[in-house]
Amino acid sequence: MPPHTATAMPHDTSPLYVDLDGTLTLSDTLYESVMLLVRRNPLNLLRLLLWMLLGKAGFKHKLADAVRPDPARLPYHERFVQYLRDEHARGRPLVLASAADARIVDEVAAHFKFFDAVLGTHGGAGGPNLSRAHKRAAIEAHARAGGHTRWTYAGNSRDDLAVWQGSSQAVAVNAPPAVVRALQQQHPQARVFAQEPLKLKTVLRAIRLKQWSKNALLFLPLLAAHSLDPELWGLAVLAFVAFGLCASATYLFNDLLDLPSDRVHRLKRHRPLASGALSIALAVVLGVVMMALAFGLALAVSGGFAAMLLAYTATTLGYSLWLKRVALLDVLVLSSLYTLRIGAGGVAVGVVPSNWLLAISIFLFLSLALVKRCAELEELDDDRSALAPGRGYQRRDLASLRSMGLSSGFLAVMVLTLYIDSQNSQVLYAQPEWLWGAAPVLLLWIMRIWLKTGRRELHGEDPLQFALRDPFSWITLAVMSAMGVAATVGI
Repeated sequence: MPPHTATAMPHDTSPLYVDLDGTLTLSDTLYESVMLLVRRNPLNLLRLLLWMLLGKAGFKHKLADAVRPDPARLPYHERFVQYLRDEHARGRPLVLASAADARIVDEVAAHFKFFDAVLGTHGGAGGPNLSRAHKRAAIEAHARAGGHTRWTYAGNSRDDLAVWQGSSQAVAVNAPPAVVRALQQQHPQARVFAQEPLKLKTVLRAIRLKQWSKNALLFLPLLAAHSLDPELWGLAVLAFVAFGLCASATYLFNDLLDLPSDRVHRLKRHRPLASGALSIALAVVLGVVMMALAFGLALAVSGGFAAMLLAYTATTLGYSLWLKRVALLDVLVLSSLYTLRIGAGGVAVGVVPSNWLLAISIFLFLSLALVKRCAELEELDDDRSALAPGRGYQRRDLASLRSMGLSSGFLAVMVLTLYIDSQNSQVLYAQPEWLWGAAPVLLLWIMRIWLKTGRRELHGEDPLQFALRDPFSWITLAVMSAMGVAATVGI
C-alpha cells in the first residue's frame, strides 16, 4: 500500500500540530488508562462513575492521577511516525496537540523526542477539554505566539473537522472514509494516510474462533453415555455455541486487561488488540454483545446450564484479573475450566459424567496447562531471575513444572487403565479390554508433547491449538476412537 493516497504537497515549513489518539497511536490513551485502572481492581469502575461527574477534563485528570499508559508500549502508526521523523529532519516544528491529559501528552512527546512542544487537557487547573473548537483555539494561540500565521493539523476523527477548518493544510491519518471525504471538501490537497480496513479475519482472530474447539468437551458426557438421542444432541449443540460465544467474550476481556504485557511478548504483540488492528471500544462492544447472546442461548438450554456458564464466566474473569499471576493456582484453575466444560455438557443434556471421566480430565488438562506454562518460560531469555510477562513464574521453575506436568499426564493414563476393569466399563462396553490399546497411545502423545515443549517446538503456543494442526495428534485421536468403537461393539 502506498504511504499516502493524495498528491504530495510541496514542503511546508509551517508548524505541524499532531493529534495523539487514533492518529499518532492506533489506540486511545483514555481507553488504555481505563483498562489499566480496571486491571488493578475491578471495583475501580465505581471510581470511574464518580469521576464522570467532574466533566471530561476533570475525568481525564483524575484518571491520569491514578494511571497512565507507558508510551513505549502503545501501538503507533509506523508510516506516519516515519513521516514525522522526516519532517523533523527538515527542520519543521512539530507539536503534539491532544485532548488527552497533558501529562500523558508530555510523556508520549518525551518518548519520541522530535516534538518541539505539547498541548493537552489541563483538567486539574479547570481548563477545557482540548478537542474541537477548544483545540483549534489553543493551536491558533500557540501558532501566533510563535510568530506563525499558517499551520497544519494532522488528525483522524470527525471531531477534528472543526480543527481542520482553521488550518492552512491538513493531514488525515487512519481516518474513516466519511471523514476523509468531508475533509477534502475543505482541503482538496489534504495528505491522507489511508485507514486499514477492519477485516473479518482480524475479528475472528480477536475472538479466538479456533479456541471453540475446546468446547467440544461439552459433547463428552453424551459420547461417554453412548447416547444417540437427537434431541439431546440438539441441546448439546446449543450449549456448544453458548460456551463458544461466552469464551470469545472472555478472551476479548482478557486481552484488554493484558494489553501492556502482550505488547512486549514475542508472539502476543501481533494480536489484533495488542497491535491496534482492533480498537478497544469495538472489542468492548463485541464482548458485551457476545456475552448477552451466550446467556440467552444458555437459558434456552436450561437454568442449570446457565448457572454452569455463569460459574465458568466468573472463574475465567477471576483468572484474567488475579489468578493468572498466582503461581500453581493458575494452572489448577485452567485445568478446572476444562473439567467444568464437561460438567456443563452433562447438565445441558441431563447426563451425569462419571467420576472416572472427571478424574482423567483433571489430570490430563492439568498436564496440558503446565505444558503451556513451560512453553512460555522456554521463550524467555537466559536471565533466570526474569518473570514471564503477566505470570508468577521464573525460568528457574521449569524443572519443577516439568516434573509436575509429566506426573499429572501419567496419572491421567493410570486412571484410564484402572477404569478398564471398573463396573462402569463393564456396563458400557461389550469388550472393555480393547481400551488397553488406548492407554499406550495416550501415553505416547503425552510424552511427545512434553518432549516438544522441552525442544521449544511449541513456541509458547497453547498445546491444544498445537494439536489441532499436528498430524500425529489427529492420528492419536483416530486410533483411540477406533479402540473405543471396538470396545463398544465387541469386535
